[in-house]
Amino acid sequence: MTEAAGTLMFAEAEAAADAVAAQLAANRDRIAGIAERLRAAPPRAVMTVARGSSDHAATYARYLVETRLSIPTGSAAPSVASVYGAPSHAESMLCLAISQSGRSPDLLAGVEAAKRGGAEVLALVNDPGSPLAALADHLLPLYAGAERSVAATKSFIASLAALAALAAAWAEDAELGDALADAPAALARAWRSDWSPLAARLRQARGLYVVGRGLGLGVAQEAALKLKETCGLHAEAFSAAEVRHGPMALVGPDFPLLVFRQSDETEDSVDSLILDAVAQGADVFVAGAAPPGATALPTIPQHPAIEPMLQIQSFYRACVALSAARGFDPDRPPHLAKVTETL
Repeated sequence: MTEAAGTLMFAEAEAAADAVAAQLAANRDRIAGIAERLRAAPPRAVMTVARGSSDHAATYARYLVETRLSIPTGSAAPSVASVYGAPSHAESMLCLAISQSGRSPDLLAGVEAAKRGGAEVLALVNDPGSPLAALADHLLPLYAGAERSVAATKSFIASLAALAALAAAWAEDAELGDALADAPAALARAWRSDWSPLAARLRQARGLYVVGRGLGLGVAQEAALKLKETCGLHAEAFSAAEVRHGPMALVGPDFPLLVFRQSDETEDSVDSLILDAVAQGADVFVAGAAPPGATALPTIPQHPAIEPMLQIQSFYRACVALSAARGFDPDRPPHLAKVTETL
């Protein structure tokens, strides 16, 4: 398949393994200190504040925190502070802010409101000199390095890695910690996975669903965004649990599905949806083990909390190829800029 290897998106996505290795080494002591603080005084809830790809990382954070630590976690709408000017009653809460640039005005307004309302702020940000970093009580730099492509790739994967490292340390989950230590090598292997059947099928497509569940929902959201912004494809992300509530009516021979499947408790429900979609005549592409009739995309078996990171890395390479095949420049999506200054 056409690689478009000369693009910034290709080069930056390929560099994700090195970025994660650098981050894990640099943040080890910092994460241990933050985790100790959170265990000593656990928040009553976690509120995430993010936009775009970072908000997809926040979806991943929600499932990590709720399944590993049993702490309610939800996404705060930045416009509640930036547009409506409503106060936030956030006493004894953790505000988890995630951003590549740390400069979007609405994000900053949401974090400032949470802090005024009593929340402790933990920022995951790629620019440690940003206004968001200055607001934080605790800072986890992403160490993704410069990212010039409009479509974020390595900073998204770096966000997932930082969240997994935080969850592993906070929950004292040695199994997850050990799996994360292997993540850089696994990411390098994932980058070499051949997802060309997906790119070939979507070259002439007009739209599709991207499906995940639980820990995989965030990467499904991320993949759908990338298909829209770099490939001109109308892609909608859904939880496998939600597709049956109306969206299933569109599924058929002219409407494919891309499914992100993890080896955890969500397997049976995801497989059931895949089999139903195949029965309706849809082309279904599955990252992970595929039931009969679906097309398996090669993935790297790992801890279920690490698998989404590896799957999105394989997807990024296919997405760059698909963008070029459809006549787009993945580095210059129409009507978009690197820093989105939403109010």
